[in-house]
Amino acid sequence: MRIDEDASAPRHPVGAVDQALQLLLLLRMHPELRVTDVARELGVAPSTAHRHLSTLQYRGFVTQDRITRAYRTGPALIELGFSSTRAIDLRSVSEPHLRALSVALRETVNLMVLQDSSVRFIAGFEADQRTRTHVLTGTLLPAYATSGGKVLLAELSREELRALYPRALRRFTPHTRTFTQLLDELALVSMRGYAVNDQESVTGLRAIAVPLRDRGGTTIAAVAMSAPSARLSDRGIREVVVRLRGCAAGIRAHLTR
Repeated sequence: MRIDEDASAPRHPVGAVDQALQLLLLLRMHPELRVTDVARELGVAPSTAHRHLSTLQYRGFVTQDRITRAYRTGPALIELGFSSTRAIDLRSVSEPHLRALSVALRETVNLMVLQDSSVRFIAGFEADQRTRTHVLTGTLLPAYATSGGKVLLAELSREELRALYPRALRRFTPHTRTFTQLLDELALVSMRGYAVNDQESVTGLRAIAVPLRDRGGTTIAAVAMSAPSARLSDRGIREVVVRLRGCAAGIRAHLTR
């Protein structure tokens, strides 16, 4: 059914802008849209629908599946919606939990979100240690070379990953994964529910991350702990994962109140 006209609509709306906004609203009801769907819902020609979709795709508001050719919500729209609540909700809600985790582990913890092919660090606390890793709030790093980034990338399809990384992955250390190695590891991350960065971004640094999910089960961020590799053994990973999951659960419960 077409979007109903609102009695409070402006007297002189800009037609193309109004149609583009109606198209974005359609994504609330339909996870995927094709050109014919948009043309029918908006009452426009398929060529007009295609131009709207192409423009929104260019700006990152929608993305097109290379296999099905259907359009879905793009990274710019996700980031716009998420940023409107992140500043007042996610960061402020998460900070007490992150601080408590950092004190308990005596290591640095960070919260990060996916932004295109990178992760942005949005909150964190440093360890009270002479030798420690640092909080990177505001920093963007390639997602494939971080533990939190791999947790977030594990939610994507192979086609979406290839679209994010059409070329060879930049190597930061000899441990940085190739694209094929990344695909294999992401399958493991999905199965076990956590990711490890073993000196893949910085030599001598290890990090572990778990997903932070909303009430619907969608991963919206990653909670990560980092430490000098000499201080984080393979045997210690299990205990850290348990604590990270407890922190993520606390943040999630706080967000859903």
